Amino acid sequence: MNSGDLPPSRPLLVVDDDRKLCGLIRDYLAPRGWQVDMRHTGPEGLEAASTGDYEAVLLDVMMPGMDGFEVLRELRKTSTIPVLMLTAMGEEADRIVGLELGADDYLPKTFSSRELLARLRAVTRRSVRSGEAADAGKEWSAGDLTLNEETHLVTLDGGNLELTALEFAILASLLKAKGRVKSREALLEEVSDRRFDVFDRSIDVHVSQLRRKLGDDPKQPRFIHTIRGVGYKLKEPA
Repeated sequence: MNSGDLPPSRPLLVVDDDRKLCGLIRDYLAPRGWQVDMRHTGPEGLEAASTGDYEAVLLDVMMPGMDGFEVLRELRKTSTIPVLMLTAMGEEADRIVGLELGADDYLPKTFSSRELLARLRAVTRRSVRSGEAADAGKEWSAGDLTLNEETHLVTLDGGNLELTALEFAILASLLKAKGRVKSREALLEEVSDRRFDVFDRSIDVHVSQLRRKLGDDPKQPRFIHTIRGVGYKLKEPA
């Protein structure tokens, strides 16, 4: 095993009705430290993802009956497990819908094996970071919004917020830079280990979801302000 490969026995759930593709993914990832479970229908995938102890879920959009969007919508009611969506090549609408429903990242169905491994590393690394005491005891706040890196708790007006690992990472980055602008490029590279593309709207979608959970009106935001043509800035609420 190369030094850059992942440690053994990391459980991954693959939900896709293409059995041949599932087998290829398993055969590639198994020697690289992943224990791959496969489900081939939406209901089976949802049950496994909801009850199993997986580090991530690789979820296809196009499945008969219950598609990947429905699975993700139901899963996000109870779980913040990292989800990587498989989308048809060039279907930007599928990517945007998946991100809006709470997917952490996406891959077109023409992905290379190396890209798959890189994306899996990125989404699971975010999840591990968010669950660890990265800066033990560090707490960041703006008004009634508080983020604690040790407990991975985010509270607003005294109530807990349920954020995905990526949303937590974006909020932490903005809180630490409170009052300073974070460019879209910097945010994307910091939280997803992916280079910025001018056509990539993923950061905007994730910020939009984060705003929704914060109850932030983008036209009159309390916390996250858009700096047109640049990025975002988190400010102390008035």
